[in-house]
Amino acid sequence: MLSRQAVSAAFRSSVPRTAVGRTATAISHIRTYAQPASSLDTKPPVAVYGLDGTYASALYTAAAKTSSLESTSKALAALSEVFKKDPKLPVILTAPTLSPGDKTQIVQELQRHMGSVDKGDIVKNFLKTLAENNRLSILEGVCEKFGVLIGAARGEVDLTVTSAQKLDAKTLQRLEAAVAKSEYSQGKKLKVVSKVNPDIKGGLIVEIGDRTIDLSVSSKISKMNKLLTDAL
Repeated sequence: MLSRQAVSAAFRSSVPRTAVGRTATAISHIRTYAQPASSLDTKPPVAVYGLDGTYASALYTAAAKTSSLESTSKALAALSEVFKKDPKLPVILTAPTLSPGDKTQIVQELQRHMGSVDKGDIVKNFLKTLAENNRLSILEGVCEKFGVLIGAARGEVDLTVTSAQKLDAKTLQRLEAAVAKSEYSQGKKLKVVSKVNPDIKGGLIVEIGDRTIDLSVSSKISKMNKLLTDAL
């Protein structure tokens, strides 16, 4: 096993010092099995924020040190699919009445959904750490933030498309192709993320990296209201 000191050191190098005091103890209990050290840089490629970002960064570093980034990414992607299919799961994970037995059952069920992709039990042990420290509620955010980290490591750029209703695969492919040919892609591989937000009324909000193109109906209404207000 990797020593607690080694994992704790990996944690400290991957997150801001202000966050270390609150969560270093929890992360130091992630149990991993000895594997050949990776030749890749173990430091997260970009900064992600929030408590879920802190845990995601620490998990990234631990996985990189054990050459398990790909298997960890696949395991977390499988968990992300569980959240998409079961809208009740976040509510369950935030329930203050969860007993130790409940948490054990939840972890076992999540493991079942991961299947055999979790090489070295990196994510399994991470889930146990979250359960022991009453942090299962941040798991969905950890999955999302880890996706950002692994995407950056692969040289990908997030293309987030928000619509009032779910878009079909063909429409998303056309959007991806159009953006790929534009200057916004910077010649990098695009990672398409589709989101639904009925509040935008219609149209699209397209986010590429740190750029946002707001073509939503709600944005147009807001601009129109501002023009009317300024004119009165």
